[in-house]
Amino acid sequence: MQEKLKGYEDKMNKTLEVLKEDFAAIRAGRANPHVLDKLKVDYYGTPTPIQQVGGISVPEPRMLMIQPWDKSLLKAIEKAILTSDLGINPNNDGSVIRLIFPEMTEERRKDLAKDIKKKGEAAKVAIRNVRRDANDAFKKMEKADEISEDDLEEMIEKIQKLTDKMVEQVDKAVDAKTKEILTV
Repeated sequence: MQEKLKGYEDKMNKTLEVLKEDFAAIRAGRANPHVLDKLKVDYYGTPTPIQQVGGISVPEPRMLMIQPWDKSLLKAIEKAILTSDLGINPNNDGSVIRLIFPEMTEERRKDLAKDIKKKGEAAKVAIRNVRRDANDAFKKMEKADEISEDDLEEMIEKIQKLTDKMVEQVDKAVDAKTKEILTV
């Protein structure tokens, strides 16, 4: 039974990790190389993450510099950034691409805060879905006489405690990222 619980706990942890990865990609007025994590460049016909085709550095607090290992990729990297939802125009000087992050407006900060809340709610729904799946599985086990009614109650209680703990972690992550975004 514990291994079944562990499997559901792993699913909930995965949801939390995905949420944190999403939050890392949300920029907060500072240059953060993780904003490029989801961008892919056409590298000889294969969509490849920017991190795998060049070096990314942060020479200044509000600037990212991308130095491709193959100069022929400059245009492809520039195109990937322009077609993304970053909202930043890349500066290409022929050898490196510079991304200068402007100060965020109050309105943009509030929009990002709303987006963060939405992502947090989606993560909570995913966690609750895992709980529902777990409860359904436990009830089926009880119907098939694999576990007793007392075991069923115990498992449902444990999965509920785990769900509460995970939802609390999601709330903490949402609060931390919202605070980071709204801090000028």
